[in-house]
Amino acid sequence: MVVGEVATPVDLLVIGGGPGGYAAALHGARLGRSVTLVERHAVGETCLNVGCIPSKALIEVAEAHALGNRVRPWGVDVTTSVDMTRVRDHLSAVVSDLTNGVSRLLADAGVRVLDGHARFSRPDRVAVAHGDTVEYLEHRHAIVATGSRPVELNDLPPDGDRVVGSDELLFTDHLPKHLVLVGGGYVGVELGCAFAKLGSEVTIVEAEDRILPGFDTRIGRQVSRGLRRLGVGLCLSHRAVGTDDHGLLVAGPDGEVGLPADRIGVVVGRRPNSDTVALDMAGATITSSGLVQVAADRRAAGDVFAIGDLTPGPALAHKATAEAEVAADAACGRPAAFDPAGVPMVVFGDPQVMVVGLDQKAASAAGLEPAAFRFPLSASGRARTLGQPEGTVTVVADGDGTVIGVQAVGAHVAELAGEAALAVETAATVEDLAGTIHAHPTLGESLMEAALGLAGRPVHTAR
Repeated sequence: MVVGEVATPVDLLVIGGGPGGYAAALHGARLGRSVTLVERHAVGETCLNVGCIPSKALIEVAEAHALGNRVRPWGVDVTTSVDMTRVRDHLSAVVSDLTNGVSRLLADAGVRVLDGHARFSRPDRVAVAHGDTVEYLEHRHAIVATGSRPVELNDLPPDGDRVVGSDELLFTDHLPKHLVLVGGGYVGVELGCAFAKLGSEVTIVEAEDRILPGFDTRIGRQVSRGLRRLGVGLCLSHRAVGTDDHGLLVAGPDGEVGLPADRIGVVVGRRPNSDTVALDMAGATITSSGLVQVAADRRAAGDVFAIGDLTPGPALAHKATAEAEVAADAACGRPAAFDPAGVPMVVFGDPQVMVVGLDQKAASAAGLEPAAFRFPLSASGRARTLGQPEGTVTVVADGDGTVIGVQAVGAHVAELAGEAALAVETAATVEDLAGTIHAHPTLGESLMEAALGLAGRPVHTAR
């Protein structure tokens, strides 16, 4: 049923209710706009419902189950068991609490939320389909935050049972005996560590010759060592070509081999959802990879803005949230531009990875004459008390002594991302970081120790 051809006028239209979309809606409402938010699935979208949040909850469950292995040398014996049905219920409860909280925030801000699938029919009009009903909306400004979806492999189509995506893996009610993950990026690493700790025999298949191919090679080597300590098999320089009765078939330099698998998780990346919303009809320019070209204020065309996974840069929730404020400001006529010095990237594996800004190789390529100091966590009192002293924290500075990058590998280093990003974003100097008193014993001290080393006066490491 079509609800007339006459369109309903709306002031600020936000399409997509993920972290970028709901943040844009809330900020627009704070600025006095009348906001309509259209979401076709559930508020919170991928991140809150089937991505960031449930995956980190599962990682914590796995860490608790594996605690006995870590604390046994301390004289503490711990025995645990896992009930995957209860784990699934726990993940669902965490997701529900957070999504309900976001829904309350939107309601309190006066944001009108429509359930439906929005597509542009012209630059100022969208059709919102819900079941057999179609409603037309004409907007004054629009912010599009429809995110991305998993890339599927032609040779490995999902069947919802044996071959699945990350969302089915997260909410499984049974633990696979042999799990093969196709994709050695951050999702593959995180899920590989989690399921290995829960008791699955895990193998990661990666087409490149190393794990985390988008990261510094040193980081990839450290993460590979951590995966092997957990018993995770690494099948590098191989690609999935199909399945047989026993598992996954992969092809590599020496031909085709089979990997036993009762569950195969395809986690090879994501593609932008620019096509699902017909952004080209709004006048936006779409690249061959599906990314939307935007100006610094996130303007894609006329009065239409695009943010998050739709736009160039890392597909991360915190990037989308930051872009949301820029787009909402620009839609309200306020001067705004998205130009961060660095977007922090975190991998919640074992060890964890945290990267912000430039590493030494990239800085050298940019002609910045960088210097770097790598502080070993084996010299950190806090890492020692945690019983997890493996890893490093590296601070990179340019020729003027300005901090331009931080890289960390080790247990709990994700918690260093805020201070590292602040140092890079505010152009703090090595002396600023070295001269800031850090509490002892904390992992944060490792940033100060690396800066002290870079300044030529290390305390807990040799110069």
